[in-house]
Amino acid sequence: MEYEEPKFFHVMQYAGAADGDVIDMVSGNPDWEPPGALREALREYAGLPPDVFQYPPSEGLRELREAIAERRGVDVDRVVVTNGTGEANYLAMARAFERDAGDEALLLDPVYPYYPGKVQLLGGKPTLVPTDRDGGLDPDAIREAASEETALITLNTPNNPTGAIYDIDAVWEVVAIADEVDALVLVDEVYDHFDLTGEFESALTLGSDRVIVTNGFSKSMAITGFRVGYGVFPDDHVFEAKARHMLVNVAGPRPSQYAVTHALAETDPEYFAESRALLAERVDAFTDALDAAGAEYSRPEGAFYVLARFDGFPGTMENVKRLIDEAGVAGMPGDAFGTARGDWIRFALVTPRTVEAAERLADYFDE
Repeated sequence: MEYEEPKFFHVMQYAGAADGDVIDMVSGNPDWEPPGALREALREYAGLPPDVFQYPPSEGLRELREAIAERRGVDVDRVVVTNGTGEANYLAMARAFERDAGDEALLLDPVYPYYPGKVQLLGGKPTLVPTDRDGGLDPDAIREAASEETALITLNTPNNPTGAIYDIDAVWEVVAIADEVDALVLVDEVYDHFDLTGEFESALTLGSDRVIVTNGFSKSMAITGFRVGYGVFPDDHVFEAKARHMLVNVAGPRPSQYAVTHALAETDPEYFAESRALLAERVDAFTDALDAAGAEYSRPEGAFYVLARFDGFPGTMENVKRLIDEAGVAGMPGDAFGTARGDWIRFALVTPRTVEAAERLADYFDE
């Protein structure tokens, strides 16, 4: 397959080379502290005997898998620890396509850019399906797009880039559609700790053998560099997922898994509540500034991104570079996320300078 460098990298390189001060609102790297227990576990790990520096079990440390299974209400044997949620998504997509049930993947537009790339890597064909105005799930559109060639339907809730949280009844409708066409439903829930509405409900509650749920700790524990994710696979698919994971990776990093295991056991819910509160404050400040700038935007229900459209200033790569050069704010062009929001710009609210960035945008578009 042909490889195209992600637009994320291009924008970040451009912003890094800019002459003036630029506030990075491109990447989804949390700027707050990881749990204290995680740092303590890493220090402890450094003093452990040499055998603990060797390969962990391929499917992940048993203690970590047990902790995940307990929290998600599933059997531990269904849990596969992966190198980030990205690998969990890859394993889920692979399972969908290797069943000889078709080669089409239905992806919601706007779409997280790595989904179509993974689909193509696996020999599948991505088809973009529209969402509603604020990114909400539209089962009727999925039903219209689904066919006997549909092997996979991928959902992401809370959603990147729209911030939408999908109603669990709508997710169930999608699962019913998948059952009709013999597809699997991948539900990426990596932003579940950043539910700003209190309405998020995991697809695992549906109890369907069509559903593969993926998640991880990169966002919730502010450790994107640790690469600890996981997939919860139905019984009929977990063996193949474990086998592919072992052949591609052998195993995941043991120190990261050790630290996350300890952090799960010792971190109070208040840690995650504080992160949500911080994010909610940033959403308020940023959307207030967008109002002042006369922008149209989707207020996120979860995750930590805002999509905005400025009158007479479509979200092209050229205009994103103009914002970097002239306003000192770096966002992502909307067409990086499919076709539905090509005129929009996505901003990540994971910078302590969110308010300053908002003020810069308001001043820039008020001129």
